[in-house]
Amino acid sequence: MAKQKALFLDRDGTLIKDAHYLKDPELLEIIESAGAALIKAKEVGYLLFLHTNQSGIARGYYDWEDVYGCNQRMHDEFGWPADFFADVCIAPESPQEKIMYRKPTPRFEMEMTQKYGLDPSSCWVIGDKWIDPQTGLDAGMRGALVRTGKPVDQALEQKAAQQKVPIFTDLAEFVANELIG
Repeated sequence: MAKQKALFLDRDGTLIKDAHYLKDPELLEIIESAGAALIKAKEVGYLLFLHTNQSGIARGYYDWEDVYGCNQRMHDEFGWPADFFADVCIAPESPQEKIMYRKPTPRFEMEMTQKYGLDPSSCWVIGDKWIDPQTGLDAGMRGALVRTGKPVDQALEQKAAQQKVPIFTDLAEFVANELIG
């Protein structure tokens, strides 16, 4: 039996526009191209996972309900069903705390590999910051960057090239080039 393939997705800057410590669901703006791209990824057999660092919880800027509210708004805006993601990891710890699930630790990816019978070589971790593909590489997966969030400067382009991490305009380009193409 073939092992399952999957995408692990960052939220802020990848699925929704990056906002500094987003708390209010009304301020959430989706990245339009991401919705259809992820539906295509599901259609070609990829499980989808959401892995988001939310240190604003540990820092006291917002609470769990704020994060859940933003995630619900994201689902509503895209028109996704509640079970769109196979699993979700919200990492609440700050960089100064003991790291449990905060990227770049691949703990969530490793746990999901076991739980869902994933083939790490057929999985990707995608986001707008280096910690996203780094998480994937550390889990034995592939990693990709998108240019829809934090700026990708020349130093990051060089690092990505050295690690064989492709950079895409957005998730739609990633899906078209890597999953469909």
